[in-house]
Amino acid sequence: MHKPVDKAEHAAPQDQSSRLPLSRFKVLDLTLARAGPSCVRTLADWGADVIRVEPPPEAGEASEVVGRRDGSDFQNLHRNKRAITLNLKTDEGREVFMRLAEQADVIVENMRPSVAKRLGVDFESVRKRNPRIVYGSISGFGQYGPYTERPSIDQIAQGMTGIMSVTGFPGHGPLRVGVAVTDIMAGAFLAQGVLIALLDREVSGIGRWVQTSLLEAGITLMDFQATRWTMDKKVPPQEGNHHPTNTPMGLFPTADGFLNLSATGNKNFAKFCKLIGREKMIADPRFASSGLRSRNREALNELITTALRTRSSREWFEIMVAEGLPCGPVYNVKDVFADPQVERLRIKRSVTHPRLGELDLIAQPCEITGFDRNLRSATPDLGEHNDEVLRSLGYDAEGIERLKAAKAI
Repeated sequence: MHKPVDKAEHAAPQDQSSRLPLSRFKVLDLTLARAGPSCVRTLADWGADVIRVEPPPEAGEASEVVGRRDGSDFQNLHRNKRAITLNLKTDEGREVFMRLAEQADVIVENMRPSVAKRLGVDFESVRKRNPRIVYGSISGFGQYGPYTERPSIDQIAQGMTGIMSVTGFPGHGPLRVGVAVTDIMAGAFLAQGVLIALLDREVSGIGRWVQTSLLEAGITLMDFQATRWTMDKKVPPQEGNHHPTNTPMGLFPTADGFLNLSATGNKNFAKFCKLIGREKMIADPRFASSGLRSRNREALNELITTALRTRSSREWFEIMVAEGLPCGPVYNVKDVFADPQVERLRIKRSVTHPRLGELDLIAQPCEITGFDRNLRSATPDLGEHNDEVLRSLGYDAEGIERLKAAKAI
């Protein structure tokens, strides 16, 4: 017998040594923390020539804002890039940056709005040297308005966008989501905006300023919960582990743990009732429609919980999956990467660091036929590519020494 062909393993490869989807673009990375680096990581992973610009150690604020440079977080955020140091507070450092900007397609920064202007590397300053530049900015609250200059972090944005108000159990107060969702999504939205601007530039020839904020990203993440207010004038409450509008859908206890499941819609609800041995619930007038099930959620969930406590999570999982009902386990992170489906998707990829050895990091979540999500290079050390990049701008050894003497690099 022939082994079935696995399309994921045998997709026709491109010559990735010479071209990736974004390999024709050069990006200058002025970002700190997480939101900006998340955007640039997407561009770098898909082949853009990214030069990360960081202040030299003696220039003030340390580059390792996210943590130690050798730590997992920093290594995951800044792979597939080159790195230089520039002191943008010096005239010489700014001039090096502007020479780079003249050759660049994209600049990404996430400073407070006034900082980029004060340093002279804001959109208006850059486009005088390069009218085709696509300039991406992430801030806490946006580039205009009464909160423009306020500092912000993900948790503040979670609080101000309603995310914490709908997360957690009723009566237990607001709760933050366990990951930096507004940072990560602001980065994703900015990457999307940058790519849209690059597509437009191919037609118009004009550079654009692309802007987003943690505030806008968080409101967008609220999605249907936000429109429950904007359209319906309903303030969504906390619902714990149950879906705010569909029933039954949520996390239910079993004999030995928990199970996530969904049995919404009359057809699936009837099937579910039979599977758990509670056929009487199908004819119960309290549960005769989706609306009635939502109104009588507490009583329904209590009956479901009583039934599910009779078997283990694994037993119920196998029963539900066999009948095509959506359900799944609740993993910790170690469990996630032991799951055979996660292993098969290979979202965990390795890269070799010259000092740290082989590192397992998280690849891009999209697959594009003909290209691989393999990581090409580990996060560079601070200023690792100074000489290489400066020579590409025409600086000779003497010129590089002058920059060092001026504390510009």
